[in-house]
Amino acid sequence: MRELNRQHTDIAALPIKILQFGEGNFLRAFSDWMIDIMNKEGDYQHGIAVVQPIDQGIVHMLQAQDGLYHHVLRGLKDGQPHEETRLISAIQQCINPFKDLAAYKAVVLLPELEMVISNTTEAGIVFNEEDVLPTEGLPKTFPGKVTLLLWERFQHFAAAQDKGLSFIPVELIDKNGQKLKEAILKYAELWSLPAEFSSWVENHNYFANTLVDRIVPGYPKDEIEEIQASIGFKDNLVVASEIFHLWVMEAPEQIQKQFPADKFGLNVIYTNNQAPYRTRKVRVLNGAHTSMVPVALLHGLETVRETVEDNKVGAFVQQIIFEEILPTIDLPQAELEEFANQVIERFKNPFIRHELKSIALNSIPKFKVRVLPTILDYISIKKELPKGLVTALTYLISLYLSDDFEIKDDHNVVEFFHGLKGKALTPEEIVDQVLGQTEFWDQDLREIKGLSDAMIKVMATIESGMAIDRI
Repeated sequence: MRELNRQHTDIAALPIKILQFGEGNFLRAFSDWMIDIMNKEGDYQHGIAVVQPIDQGIVHMLQAQDGLYHHVLRGLKDGQPHEETRLISAIQQCINPFKDLAAYKAVVLLPELEMVISNTTEAGIVFNEEDVLPTEGLPKTFPGKVTLLLWERFQHFAAAQDKGLSFIPVELIDKNGQKLKEAILKYAELWSLPAEFSSWVENHNYFANTLVDRIVPGYPKDEIEEIQASIGFKDNLVVASEIFHLWVMEAPEQIQKQFPADKFGLNVIYTNNQAPYRTRKVRVLNGAHTSMVPVALLHGLETVRETVEDNKVGAFVQQIIFEEILPTIDLPQAELEEFANQVIERFKNPFIRHELKSIALNSIPKFKVRVLPTILDYISIKKELPKGLVTALTYLISLYLSDDFEIKDDHNVVEFFHGLKGKALTPEEIVDQVLGQTEFWDQDLREIKGLSDAMIKVMATIESGMAIDRI
């Protein structure tokens, strides 16, 4: 079997216009996949230089394959199982700056460089006042590295207005671009860099706030021999993902021009306000996950796919999504319904086994963030309780009190429910104590009119398995 490298493929080189911090599965199955499509199906012609953001990484594996790897796309398409494999060749250079600082410094000064894409985990975009400007080497934090990068470009190109960069972070924090910019400006102040530099950062560099969505299981180790036989290469960096993808960018016009992914049929949305899209994802995708888990587990189900395909629980999930979650989101109804149907199709993906018990981790704080705001908004809009979501909360309490379920949650949550188990409490007392835990909910849920009584009634029917039949 042939080694995967550019000697064994007929692929033209591309000019490096994108600097990418992060070489992991997600970026390679998401942004790099998109850029590859744009390069091959249009005249985009943007090569990527990948930089390993931390000392330990897999850039050496990418270097061994000349930046090449295969992406396996799997899922349901028009209701039918679909799978396709694509050779991704957008990556032109792979750099470990901890071992080859010269290569890194050279690439950050390329005149044709336009943008920076990053995925350095949620903890990557931070400001640390102890991260001083080094006399050699690199700052410790990612924003520190970016500040030094921009400072060197600023000096090298004599503050040229057209040599600023566009930043498209995908770290899973709200306002990621804004927070990156704020950290850069803090480092400029900490390092006593001239005011002209901060002005240049403000006025000639561009930052997008982004929201990304794609499930990326990663390296398909259980099927790698079959995949390698099919592609005819020994590829140690095959990455698998679902078909669905979404990239929402709250971005200035400059970034939209530099990264016109929507022109290639890709699901990239440019907007001046990403908040409704973030709300949509958290409430529909994550909220449905969190709501279905206790109901499905107490009905003897094991996976997300089994849940949505189950006649009884699947109907319950559909009801809470379409009748209770969607009415609380400020987006066009047709758009919301299309997204909801996509979510359900993703839940049914036959190539992904998503264990309910893994989603059950930290269910109380997840419920507070993903579901409780929907309940409160539904009450405000409809002037009544959302019966399905109230039922889901009651099931969550019953699950955490079950002797057959091991709670994996915050320590205080675990201790609280273990304490409840040790008492002979009535349903009324259990509901009262759970809803009154302001430490869990940041408010006293007993104050919501009718909630306690509704949950007490649901709790009485859970053991009979009839709770979701009575909604």
